[in-house]
Amino acid sequence: MERSQPDLAEEARTAVEWLTGGEPLETVTQLDVCEFLWYTLPIKVGPLKPGGDHERLARSLGRLLQLGGMERYAALCVSPTTVQILHTYAREGEDAGTSAYQQALEATGVLPPDVPELQWSMIMGPEELGAHIACSAALELGIVSGEPIDRTALTRRWLTEPRSDLGGDSWLNRVHGERLNRWVLGRGPARRKLAQPFEVRLHAPVPAQPLPALQGLLSLAAREGSLPLRLAPSPEALRLRELAERELGAIERDGSKLSITEHGRRLLESPEAMWSAVTRLLLARGEHEFEVSAREAALLLLADGTLMSPDKLRERVAEVVGGEGWHPTTSLADVARPVSELIAQLTALGLAFSDELAVRMDRPGQLAALAALRAHALRPRKYVSSG
Repeated sequence: MERSQPDLAEEARTAVEWLTGGEPLETVTQLDVCEFLWYTLPIKVGPLKPGGDHERLARSLGRLLQLGGMERYAALCVSPTTVQILHTYAREGEDAGTSAYQQALEATGVLPPDVPELQWSMIMGPEELGAHIACSAALELGIVSGEPIDRTALTRRWLTEPRSDLGGDSWLNRVHGERLNRWVLGRGPARRKLAQPFEVRLHAPVPAQPLPALQGLLSLAAREGSLPLRLAPSPEALRLRELAERELGAIERDGSKLSITEHGRRLLESPEAMWSAVTRLLLARGEHEFEVSAREAALLLLADGTLMSPDKLRERVAEVVGGEGWHPTTSLADVARPVSELIAQLTALGLAFSDELAVRMDRPGQLAALAALRAHALRPRKYVSSG
């Protein structure tokens, strides 16, 4: 290229260094090329030399890839999609350009979809990035083969099958291990010490347990067609009804009655779905992160069936959360509401015993705590602005 088109060679060298990061050219995938052309080039590469522009640099890279026998990737460099996205960045700004890039990337089919076992993070660690790249390469090969592919099924298989290049491990196990380790190494030494023993325990899924109180409430609503609003005679039953209606969406108000929803029927038909929905409530992500941290600390303290007084529990939670740096000082009053609400949930669901003197989880409650902690630890990492 330096001999035949010296005017393009310098720009091609710049582009390929950004594209490969020093790795051999043959390691590049379609996802790499698309992300470079549609995101890295317009956002990060520059300033270009006088007279140069991003389209010219893309064409220079295309010529280099063509000379290297990578015609499919070369065509991407001069495609109408690439030209349109670069124009969008130049004319409408970064937000519009990024939106166009994301839409175009999804349309390629090489972006691994979320699967039941794994939602991809926006911020990936090395293991997750390796898994994402491997799954994308598998999808690309499937598309190039010309045969119809099920992207979700292929991604699941690529994630879950043991692989010789990973020493018999699977990508999914690697990603879960990375996320669990990141979760353990969270804020503060007290929180880290408390979470450390759970790193190995949370690797395996927690089997679903029966939830007789909620099962009975939804069964009654399904059988009778409706429930009177004044059905519940006790504080626990009132809290269970409120939880089923407002937090789970399993029942709904219909005038002076409560009726089961379609979601409630699905939970009733699947013990696994009910267990998953209930355990995720214990560390609901819709709350302020400080409150989630307080609830998490309480679950960590109670998950082994330890008997504690409510005052002692709040005291220990305040110590743990205070070391995470949320406030200059964290008082018992700061953690009182989230801890009390968690105990009320557990008691209403029949997963814990509590009174003014003591709080303790029985075996189903301990398993629910582990399931909630595992789901929270394995959640995908997202930018703060995305929720």
